[in-house]
Amino acid sequence: MSQSAEKIPQQRWLRIIPPAILVYIFSFMDRTNLGIAVAGGMSESIGMTASMAGMASGIFFFGYLLLQIPAGHLAEKGSAKKFIAITIAIWGGLSVLTGFVTEVWQLMVIRFLLGVSEGGVWPAMLVMLAHWFPPEERARANAFFIMNLAIACIITGPLSGWIIEQWGWRSVFFVEGVLSIALIFVWWPLIADRPENAKWISPAERDYITRKIQEEHAAVKSEHGPVSYKSILKDVTLWKLSYIYFGYQVGIYGFIMWLPTILKTLTKGGIAQVGYLSALPYIIALPGLYLFGAWSDKSGDRKPYVALPALGGAICLILSVVFKDQIWISFGWLCAYGFFWQAYQGPFWTLPPMFFPPEVAGGARGIINALGNMGGFVGPFAVGWIVTTWGSMDIGVYVLAFFYITATLLTYTLPTQKKRLIDHNKGQAVK
Repeated sequence: MSQSAEKIPQQRWLRIIPPAILVYIFSFMDRTNLGIAVAGGMSESIGMTASMAGMASGIFFFGYLLLQIPAGHLAEKGSAKKFIAITIAIWGGLSVLTGFVTEVWQLMVIRFLLGVSEGGVWPAMLVMLAHWFPPEERARANAFFIMNLAIACIITGPLSGWIIEQWGWRSVFFVEGVLSIALIFVWWPLIADRPENAKWISPAERDYITRKIQEEHAAVKSEHGPVSYKSILKDVTLWKLSYIYFGYQVGIYGFIMWLPTILKTLTKGGIAQVGYLSALPYIIALPGLYLFGAWSDKSGDRKPYVALPALGGAICLILSVVFKDQIWISFGWLCAYGFFWQAYQGPFWTLPPMFFPPEVAGGARGIINALGNMGGFVGPFAVGWIVTTWGSMDIGVYVLAFFYITATLLTYTLPTQKKRLIDHNKGQAVK
């Protein structure tokens, strides 16, 4: 009988997850603070329409495409630690430059370059977490890491709203960019790429992680045999996963970009009040992330815990429009949406290693993230275009809900898990 995970030291949870969360909090802040800046006067200052604002938010994701596959491959074969340290310095500097823009084209260029600089961080982080957390822990590890998205939005709204109210919209980019650069001094001394590179880890914990991940790799290899990137591009499962992620990102980034404007229209409040109110849905997102990740790990069946958050999110968005004349009921549905907002992420990112062997799993994550994150362009731009063309935020919200519903339906067409799960108590392969 193998030693159970409960008897193994748990230092990996304290040494790997917190710095990963902290780095991505500021990465996410630097890409999403545009929404609060737009609501706080940026559009009027540089002559930007709603459709231009949506384009400025979304163009980030064209740059975001470029490093997805290289970063996932580099993290699998080289050092995620070094790669991420370099990108921190670059994206922090670009955030500072955003505070100097005077014309829309300047903002577009910087946002594109910001996307390039941040594009490889997500797949590199997920690969690194896969090196540290065995399959039976991975949805929870992913969920804890992905809590950074909610925490970033909780911080961004009130902090950015307060900074804008005190010193104007340009200051939000100066302050948050400098804080991002300072993260290098936290990231570098704390993180290690793999258990075998960490000096602080105990032999028992290192051996446990190494053994469990070797078992996972052996199971996937025996299922698939040799696999190349060319062959996985022909795999319909890859494209299904990419669209599911795309559908989610349409809703997620459409919501992030336009929530401050929705709240300002709904409540007629000032920018500081809007900032504080915008934090509430993201506070409610934290238990959603944890619970769906924990339920997914407990059941071992990932698909329901990927599909249900999309359905729940669609229902909440639709009801927020239905009750728009009752301000606080509508706001309550926006807060309820927060519970589902990122809840799928922990279970979702356990799927690529189940369908693709380790030599291409990192690149597969990059492909899925690259294609799926184009939803981050479509969501903000589509809502901005609808507002400019028809003057209706309601239709924009319904469009976001539509993409959630299609993601729900497609999730249930995924194949059953191809990976043979290893019963760590009995040491036997089970279906």
